[in-house]
Amino acid sequence: MKTIGLIGGMSWESTANYYQLINQGIKQRLGGLHSAKLVLVSVDFAEIEALQHQGNWQKTAEILSNAAKSLELAGADFFLICTNTMHKVASQVENAVTIPLLHIADATGSQLISNKLNKVGLLGTKFTMQQDFYKDRLHSNFSIDVLVPSHIEQDFVHDVIYQELCLGKVKEQSRKQYLEIINCLSRRGAQGIILGCTEIGLLIEKSHTQSILYDTTLIHAQAAVLESLKK
Repeated sequence: MKTIGLIGGMSWESTANYYQLINQGIKQRLGGLHSAKLVLVSVDFAEIEALQHQGNWQKTAEILSNAAKSLELAGADFFLICTNTMHKVASQVENAVTIPLLHIADATGSQLISNKLNKVGLLGTKFTMQQDFYKDRLHSNFSIDVLVPSHIEQDFVHDVIYQELCLGKVKEQSRKQYLEIINCLSRRGAQGIILGCTEIGLLIEKSHTQSILYDTTLIHAQAAVLESLKK
């Protein structure tokens, strides 16, 4: 079994889900008392969040690169950045080490292609919804068209992530408005909805909507399990 490296803490609530999902996946496949071999470096999200909103992505890349180096020194065979937004600096972080990065958009794109989808809606932080680092990777590598909400809806989705979900707050009213946004994306032709922030799965579940949801935390964790068991 390969050792999985996790860069977490962005936020710790979703990182805890990664840990649980990966270990559940290993147990399901190997049975008995098996659990995942992994190492975790958890950063201070308050520092990362401030730098994000300052536009200081270079500094965030340095912080995550140092975390990746620590994972490599600890014996990780590959690593994950346990957040969608920080994949904006994925190439810089990957270039800082010799072990490979399991990219969250690639894991998601592979799942979408296996389900024969070519147009999806995307919910996430404004950085993920507005900038090209995530959408372009899905389009270039998987020929998937990505729809995003209106600017007003993006503001709401973003604020709920940072002001509620990252603080462990799950509000019914926010869920209702998220579901309205999901329905709008579906009416615009989205065949499925990417929950493109690792916290959104805390708010929206499959039972809440008829739209097909793609929870990137679950998809990324499952991909990590499969990679760890490759020989």
